[in-house]
Amino acid sequence: MKQDFDKFFSDYVATALWSSIDDDGESLDGLYTIDDIAPESIDVMRLDCVDFHQSFGDIATETDHPGHDFWLTRNGHGAGFWDGDYPQHGDELTANSKAYGESNLYVGDDGLIYCS
Repeated sequence: MKQDFDKFFSDYVATALWSSIDDDGESLDGLYTIDDIAPESIDVMRLDCVDFHQSFGDIATETDHPGHDFWLTRNGHGAGFWDGDYPQHGDELTANSKAYGESNLYVGDDGLIYCS
C-alpha cells in the first residue's frame, strides 16, 4: 500500500534538514525546521515529492521511509533505495530517484533555507 503523501513529504524534508549542514558544519535539523525553508523552496521540494510519490509510491512500499530514501538516493548519500531494504524494486527506485538530479539545501543571507 502506498504511504500517505504527508508522511512521505515530512520524512523527505526532515531528512533534507538532517543531512544538510550550514557554513559552520552544523546539521540544519538542529537549528532549523520546515518553517525556516523559503516558500519557493518548499514548493520545489513538494513538486518533486508529488511527482515521485504519484509515479513510484506504489512500489516504494517495502519500508516505512520512502521519503527519507528518496532524498538520500537522489543526492548520492551512503544509504537509500539501493542499500538492501528494497529487494524487489531497489534498482528501479534508485534509477528513478537519480533522474531527479541532486538537490542541496543552504542558508541564504536572509536566514531562510533554500534548495539548489
